Amino acid sequence: MRLLHTMLRASDLEASKRFYCEALGMKLLREKEYPEGKFTLAFLGYGDESDHTVIELTYNWGKTDYTIGDAFGHLAVGTDDIRAACDRVRALGYKVTREPGPMKHGTTVIAFVEDPTGYKIELIERA
Repeated sequence: MRLLHTMLRASDLEASKRFYCEALGMKLLREKEYPEGKFTLAFLGYGDESDHTVIELTYNWGKTDYTIGDAFGHLAVGTDDIRAACDRVRALGYKVTREPGPMKHGTTVIAFVEDPTGYKIELIERA
C-alpha cells in the first residue's frame, strides 16, 4: 500500500493551480470536469501518479467559501533552498506566514506559506 493523494477543496481552481505550479513547482498532471456532479478535479504533483503522492484539488462549481477545520494541520513540501522558495512565493504575491527558521525545540529549518484557499503549506529545508 501507499498514499495516493491528498484532496483539498479549492475556492478558486485557477488561482490554486497557479499557486501549486508557479510557487511550489508542481505540474498539473490531469484535470477533468464532471458536469453532472458540478465539480472539477485537478491532480498536481512532482512526478507521475504511478509512483508519487499527489494533490487532488476539488472545485465544486459555484462554491467560493470554505471553513478550514481546526483538525486539519498542513501539507509539507521539502526544498533544497527554503529562503529562495519563500522569496518565490512572496514575489508571486502569495503569503509567507512564518519566515524560515529552526523549528521550535529543534534544528530543522522550516517556513509556512498559504495557498489561495487558506491551506497552510510547511516548507522543510532538506540539506
